Amino acid sequence: GAPSGGDDAAAAAPQGVERPVAPDALDALLRVLSNPTVADKTFLITIADRTVTGRVHRDQMCGPWQLPVADNAVVTLGYHGLEGSAMACGERSPVAVADAPASGRLAVAEAVLNLASAGVPELGQVKLSANWMAACGQPGQDAALFDTVKAVAEDFCPAAGLSIPVGKDSCSMSTVWDGRTQLSPVSLVVSAFGPVPDVSVGVTPDLKRRGGTSLALVDFSGGLRRLGGSVLAQCWGMLGGDVPDFADPKALVAFWPVFQRLLKEGRILAAHDVSDGGLAVAVAEMAMAGGCGVRLKFAQSGTQQETLAALFAEEPGMVLQVADVDLSAVESAFFGAGLSFVRLGSVTPDSRFLSAKFGETVKLDVSIARLRSAWSETSACMRELRDNPESAAAERQAAADERDPGLSFEMTYDPASLPVIANASARPRVAIFREEGVNGHVEMAAAFDAAGFEAVDVHVTDLVEGRESLARFAGLAACGGFSYGDVLGAGSGWAGTILHNAKLRDAFAAFFARPETFTLGVCNGCQMVSQLRSIIPGAEDWPRFIHNRSTRFEARYATVEVMRSPSVLLRGMEGSRIPIAVAHGEGFARFETEDARMRLLMDECAALRYVDNSGAPTERYPFNPNGSAGGLTGFTTRDGRATIMMPHPERGFRSVQLSYRPDGFCDGEAGPWLRMFRNARAFVG
Repeated sequence: GAPSGGDDAAAAAPQGVERPVAPDALDALLRVLSNPTVADKTFLITIADRTVTGRVHRDQMCGPWQLPVADNAVVTLGYHGLEGSAMACGERSPVAVADAPASGRLAVAEAVLNLASAGVPELGQVKLSANWMAACGQPGQDAALFDTVKAVAEDFCPAAGLSIPVGKDSCSMSTVWDGRTQLSPVSLVVSAFGPVPDVSVGVTPDLKRRGGTSLALVDFSGGLRRLGGSVLAQCWGMLGGDVPDFADPKALVAFWPVFQRLLKEGRILAAHDVSDGGLAVAVAEMAMAGGCGVRLKFAQSGTQQETLAALFAEEPGMVLQVADVDLSAVESAFFGAGLSFVRLGSVTPDSRFLSAKFGETVKLDVSIARLRSAWSETSACMRELRDNPESAAAERQAAADERDPGLSFEMTYDPASLPVIANASARPRVAIFREEGVNGHVEMAAAFDAAGFEAVDVHVTDLVEGRESLARFAGLAACGGFSYGDVLGAGSGWAGTILHNAKLRDAFAAFFARPETFTLGVCNGCQMVSQLRSIIPGAEDWPRFIHNRSTRFEARYATVEVMRSPSVLLRGMEGSRIPIAVAHGEGFARFETEDARMRLLMDECAALRYVDNSGAPTERYPFNPNGSAGGLTGFTTRDGRATIMMPHPERGFRSVQLSYRPDGFCDGEAGPWLRMFRNARAFVG
């Protein structure tokens, strides 16, 4: 699926490349974007739960289209305050084919630069973990490993004030295949960790749609543009030549305090390090994730060959988006620290990617949608082989849709408002109910605690053995996870434990019958509670939940509409379109009959439904991750006391839990779903 380079390759190669490459910049960009090293990794990311614990502030996905371009991961240390921790990775193994020590220095620099935008105040607070891999015992490899370890651990890191307190090694990275010995180059994978006093300070790579902003590059290469080991060179079957390096660790020392100060001052709107694919890829990823156009300009005239080097050399650097009114001040700050600051061009409200050079026009004028299509091609092909081909095709179409406005939300209520509570000083007990394999109970307890409840951990065995009684609780929250590893189907084993134990069945039936109680089932808990419908008044038409149409576990950041319903938990939220975390493999709502679904709708007992980015109810993938008819994903009883939903509201009761929120949306502490838990508190009185 990669674009063809044609037969009109230039006679001269860019610096560091040993034989001609295609001279067309657009052809080169599309090839590099579709290379597996650079390409979209959505197919790997959406099949694993990345919101569990409810303390994840920054995951892989960024911006209104939720593209995996994040440089770092950030978690909060708890459910109060903004203090957190960040981590990032770096590796540059292809460079080691030509220069192993250079690859080690670049790996450290990449990890550190990736971490910078998270807001770790001091470089000395960053700690590294080093994973060394080499084909020891093979000619030249022991020496290459020794030289790299020395360059990193004795020279580079001490000079930068960095320490490596932990690491591991794999020193048998060779194999014999078909009579030939295959070697892995010396590879260093660096993980960087650091404390974050305020997780809200950090920025992401997606360009922000604001008037009057520019792009700039903090360049650590000294103006060099070496293409050896680059993805561009690999696309044309070449690896050798002069490779990039990070020669001066003191540059990191100078960069860190300046960058962190500008972050705290709010002068950096977006940031992305330059690594695999070079400057062109860094800027393209920023543009795709933000849906903005860019106009790149290079101050010096040069040949087409030099332009390719400027765009695709993988020299270390950091691309910044800065408001035009702050540009001179930011430039002065970096110049004052002795660092190279290069103005790259402007951010535009359209959706074109254009590169121009003074003295010579470069043929690189392309829509963001075409770049996105090339970048996502590899991911789409993998999904078509692995998943439901229809779902994979739908996601491919969504990626190419130039009319898609991206995520947009609307709330009909103030998330920080507190419903009237008759006895606000009391803390009624809510059972945070779980079974073996459930993993969403801690964030559920935190959400109810924030709403004024006393959250009590209740395991099935606590009820079976009499340590707890449902009679002592005002509410019951069945949590998400994988009860019994889901080997018995969605919540079936958990539900069976209750239905086939006379003592438990009677206890639950009595709880559901008490008019002053409420019940919430989320994810695996939703699946389980739905199978108790025979003992829940008004739940007779609820569906069961089976495998998603995609046939895969779906971890998504989706938009749901709160429908008009009698749910006591969703009062005052009707008509809102709000973000929510999705993490389930069996969320397709299967009704016993079509009449049952229609009765739920007529009785207004359908409570939540997925909507697309235009706000319309949808069955389209990936906007509806499970494919349920009408987008339905939440239900309630006719009296509204029991509510079930597949996505995770407890992972959005704080604003810092949201993977993406546009300017002006949930600017305070409260997330959009805190209101639901406060509604429960108001109902109890």
